[in-house]
Amino acid sequence: MPEIKSIKLILEDGTVFEGKSFGYHKSVAGEVVFNTAMTGYPESLTDPSYKGQILVSTYPLIGNYGVPKDEMENGVPKFYESDRIHISGLIISDYSFEYSHWNAKNSLREWLIQNEVPGIFDIDTRALTKILREKGTMLGKIEVEGQPVDFYNPNEENLVAKVSTTEKIVYGNGKHKVVLVDTGAKYNILRCLLKRDTTVIRVPWDYDFTSEDYDGIMLSNGPGDPVKCQETINNIKKAIDIGKPIFGICLGNQLLGIASGGSTYKLKYGHRAHNHPVIKVGGTTCYITSQNHGFALDSNSLGKDWEPLFINLNDDTNEGVRHKTKPFFSTQFHPEASSGPTDTEFLFDDFIQLIENSKK
Repeated sequence: MPEIKSIKLILEDGTVFEGKSFGYHKSVAGEVVFNTAMTGYPESLTDPSYKGQILVSTYPLIGNYGVPKDEMENGVPKFYESDRIHISGLIISDYSFEYSHWNAKNSLREWLIQNEVPGIFDIDTRALTKILREKGTMLGKIEVEGQPVDFYNPNEENLVAKVSTTEKIVYGNGKHKVVLVDTGAKYNILRCLLKRDTTVIRVPWDYDFTSEDYDGIMLSNGPGDPVKCQETINNIKKAIDIGKPIFGICLGNQLLGIASGGSTYKLKYGHRAHNHPVIKVGGTTCYITSQNHGFALDSNSLGKDWEPLFINLNDDTNEGVRHKTKPFFSTQFHPEASSGPTDTEFLFDDFIQLIENSKK
């Protein structure tokens, strides 16, 4: 058993939680958010949508299956959502110092230390989550004694610019050319496209992708306030005029909505889990979805040519939009979920079908 040092979580309202350190022992600051998923911490920690955030896991036991191996597939890590940890810090209730899994490489603690990310356990995450639900997501800081740090609001920055690729990268050699606009793309979006006979052209967030030879556009997920991505929005407007199929996911839903004349707003505490129920507008089927976002699109702000596609059954927030006549649609949830429910992955098939129809 390693030496256990004390460490604190301090919220901007003055609330202090004292815990024990199990990651890299340093002070950090960010936005404190919670995730209710039971599994999937390797995927969550490497999700670029968590950039600048201190993540609270509400499931009590974390670390029991370690972290996976660093295998590569199609030029990207096979078991992670990006090439590095993006959270600023991790808050949990009970850490398992012993782990067991057929694919485990090392412990969560070792992984956090290697990436210089602090972690706290022995925190009452139920009480902490109750505060965040009642008061809303708030700023916080993890402080080590003797290392004071100021509060920091990541949403005041363009976080997308920090997580996007800086160069164009081409994957696969399929018959459909899809531009993946990387505003913080999870690698499973790339995987879902590649297994559907595509060539994926991954481009930076501010790249003029309309200059590419493409059959369809995929707008990825990503962190922060969507209005910070004005260059992306301007290029989406041009793509809308071109008329080729567009599919947006998470932040991509918000960016497509803004480009079509809509507006967004910040949610009280966001949607971050594997178990959010959504329903397709006009239908009766409920889908259980994986989500990770702090902003939402205002359905009432959409132009006359657009309509809501999915609605969240917990709070009636927008979960997707579509154009009434053209091949453009998006989802606020993650149909490529990894880890998480996969019963909406058929939307990738719908996207490919739109591409094939547009070629006829």
